[in-house]
Amino acid sequence: MPFTKLVKNSAYYSRYQTKYKRRRQGKTDYYARKRLITQAKNKYNAPKYRMVVRFTNKDIICQIITAELTGDKVFCAAYAHELPRYGIKHGLTNWAAAYSTGLLLARRALKKLGLDEAFEGIEEANGEYKLTEAAEVDGEDRRPFKCILDVGLARTSTGARVFGAMKGASDGGIFIPHSENRFPGFDVETKELDAEVLRKYIFGGHVAEYMETLADDDEERYKSQFQGYIDDEVEADGLEEMYAEAHKAIREDPNKEAEGGGEKKSKEEYKKESKKYRQSKLSKEEKTDRVKAKIAAVKADME
Repeated sequence: MPFTKLVKNSAYYSRYQTKYKRRRQGKTDYYARKRLITQAKNKYNAPKYRMVVRFTNKDIICQIITAELTGDKVFCAAYAHELPRYGIKHGLTNWAAAYSTGLLLARRALKKLGLDEAFEGIEEANGEYKLTEAAEVDGEDRRPFKCILDVGLARTSTGARVFGAMKGASDGGIFIPHSENRFPGFDVETKELDAEVLRKYIFGGHVAEYMETLADDDEERYKSQFQGYIDDEVEADGLEEMYAEAHKAIREDPNKEAEGGGEKKSKEEYKKESKKYRQSKLSKEEKTDRVKAKIAAVKADME
C-alpha cells in the first residue's frame, strides 16, 4: 500500500481525544472514573480518596489515591511483594494475600495520619460484617478516614479478590462504604452472610482444603503446584497460624523494612542496574565484523 500521511485535523481530534486514549486502549472505564472522582463544589477542593486495587500475575497493588487537576496523587500504597517481610512467602495473589495487603495499606495510611491508635479496626479477624465507626480522639468525636473502592476493569462477582483487599482495609480501621453481598459465604436466597466461610477465606482455609485434596488424589500434581510450600515445610494445617501471625506483625509495624535491605539505592545506581539488561546499538563496522565472524564459524564447522 502507498504511504498515507496521517492528517491530525479537527475531525481526527474529535474522535481520538487525548483524555480518552486509555479508553481506546481498554485501560480505564471513564464512566466509572467520572463518578469516582467527582467532588461536590461545596467541599471546597477537599480530596476525595479512592482505594485502588489492581492484580497482576505475581502481585497485588493497593493504593489510596486522590484526583487533582495535575493528575492522580498516591497518598499511600501497599504491595503483596512486601508480605514476605511478615511471614507470607507463598500464594501472594490469593484471597488471603489480598486481605493481608489491604490490612497493610490501612494500618500504614492510619499511621501516616496519626490515627492508628484511635482506629484499630478488628484486631482478630472473625469474618463478621462491620463498618468502621467514629471514635473519640483528644476528647472529641472523630470520623474515620474514608475511601471508596476503585476496582478498575475487574469483574465484581461474588467472592472476587478485590473484595478481599477491601475487607482487609475495612478491618484495618478505614471506612469503606460497602455491603456484605459480595463476600464469599453470602447466601443469595436468605440474604445472610456466613461469617465462618468468610473467615476461612481470610486465613487461607480454601487453599488448605485444596492442598489436602490434591495431596490425597494426585501427589505428583501436588508436588508441582505447591513445591514452594514443600521446600519451606509449610503444611495445610499451618496456614491459619501463618496468616494470623502475619496480621499481628502488620499491626505491630506496618512500615517494616526488608531484612538485609539496607539503604535505598540512589538514582544513579538504579540507572546502572538497568543498563545491565539493555543492548547497546552496534555501529556499521561492528555489524560487518559480527557477520564475518559468523561466516567464519560456519566454514570452520563445515571443514
